[in-house]
Amino acid sequence: MSAARPPLAVTGIGLVTPAGPGAGPTWQGVLAARATAAPDPALAGLPVGISCRVPRFDARALLGGRQSWRLDRATHFALVAAREAVADAGLWPEDWDGARVAIVLGSAAGGVGSYEQAARRFGTRGPSGVSALALPAFLPNMAAGQLAIELGVTGPVLHTATACASGAGAIHTAALLLHAGACDIALAGGADAMITPVCVAGFARMRALSRQPDPGCASRPFDAGRDGFVIGEGAAFTVLERQADALCRRAPTRALLVGVGTAADAYHPVAPHPRARGLAAAVRQALAEAGAAADDVDHVNAHGTGTRLNDSAEAGLIDRLFARRPPSVTSAKGVLGHTMGAAGAIEAALTVLTVQHQTVPATAGFAVPDQDTDRIDLVHGAPRRQRLRLALSTSAGFGGHNTALVFAPADSPGPPGLRSTPGPSAAS
Repeated sequence: MSAARPPLAVTGIGLVTPAGPGAGPTWQGVLAARATAAPDPALAGLPVGISCRVPRFDARALLGGRQSWRLDRATHFALVAAREAVADAGLWPEDWDGARVAIVLGSAAGGVGSYEQAARRFGTRGPSGVSALALPAFLPNMAAGQLAIELGVTGPVLHTATACASGAGAIHTAALLLHAGACDIALAGGADAMITPVCVAGFARMRALSRQPDPGCASRPFDAGRDGFVIGEGAAFTVLERQADALCRRAPTRALLVGVGTAADAYHPVAPHPRARGLAAAVRQALAEAGAAADDVDHVNAHGTGTRLNDSAEAGLIDRLFARRPPSVTSAKGVLGHTMGAAGAIEAALTVLTVQHQTVPATAGFAVPDQDTDRIDLVHGAPRRQRLRLALSTSAGFGGHNTALVFAPADSPGPPGLRSTPGPSAAS
C-alpha cells in the first residue's frame, strides 16, 4: 500500500478538444452536454463515417507557417494546449530554470497521421516520395521533444504510451518526478490525432465504434443502447508543482493532486477485466497515497467509453468500491468522443475544473441504464452543484493499462491521512 504523500498543486491547465480550443470553451461545452460528433468527409467510404474533430483550429494562425506544415496535427494540439497551461500557471519560460522543469506527454499513436501520409506517398511515388521530415513528424516522442525546444526545458522530457490511459499515465509519471525531487515544475498531459483512415478502419473492424445513424446519439456512455465509442482528437496539459513551491510564488492553484495509482489487468489485449481488476488496484493505490478511504470520494470522472464491456466493468467497480456512499459519476466522452491517448489528460483537467467549480457536468447521450449500469449515480440531464471533497478520474487502455488520479479543492485541508503531513520546502 502506498504511503500518504504531500499534495501537488495544479497551477495551470490547457485544453484543445472537440468542444473548442481552450479550457473555457471546453468547460462550457461539457457543461452544455452537447455532443460534438458529426459526419466526417475525410472518412467517406469507411464503415463508420463520424468523428469528433477539434473545430476552428487553424494551425497556421496559431503556430506559424513553418510549424504548421512540419509537425503532425497531434503536435499542433500539444503545443497550443501546453502554451495555455503555462500561461494559466503564471509562468514565463524565459524566466525559469529549464533544468528543473519536466515534460511528460502521453500519446497512443504519436504522429500517426503523418505516418499514414508518408506510407501513401511511398506507395505512389516510391522512396523519393517520402519526406525527410516524415520521421520527426511521426515518431511518438517528438511531440514532447518539440515542446522542450519551444519552452526551453532541459530537465526530464518523457513520453508515455499506455494506449487510452497515456495522458493520465503522463500525470502519474510527472507526480513521481516531483515527489522524487527530479524537477520543481512538471508539464504533464496527452495529445492524439487518430482520426485517420487506417485507425478508423481498424477500430471499425474490431466493432469498437458506434454505428448509430444519428451522430448526436452515437456516444452514449453507460446507456443501455450504447454500441461503441466515437473517435475524437485533442490535447490537454496540467502544470504541477509542489504545494509549498506554488505558495511561495503565490501561484493560483486550481486544485490539488493528492493521489495517483497505476496497475495492469494482465487479462486480454483489448478487453477490460470483467471485474476491472487492474483499475480497482489503481484506485486503491491512489486513495492510499491520498490517505483517504472510499467513503471520502464524492465524484468519479469515469473512463466511460460507451462500449458495452468497458462501461459494464467500470460501473460494477464503482458499485463495489463505493457501496456505502455512492459518488456522483460522469463521462465527458458523451460530448467529446474518445480522444484516445489524450483522454486521460483531458478528463483529469475536467476533473480539476469540476472540483474548482464544485459542479459536476452531465453525461451527454445517456437516457436509460441497463442492468449493468443502473446501480451508479450517473449525472445526466443537467449539471449538478455538489460539495466535492475528493474527486477521482479513472483511465484505461488496450493492453490492460489502468491509471487513477485523485484531486481535492485547492483550499482543502486534505483527507485524514494528509492533514498532519507537512509539505516539502521549495528546495527539497
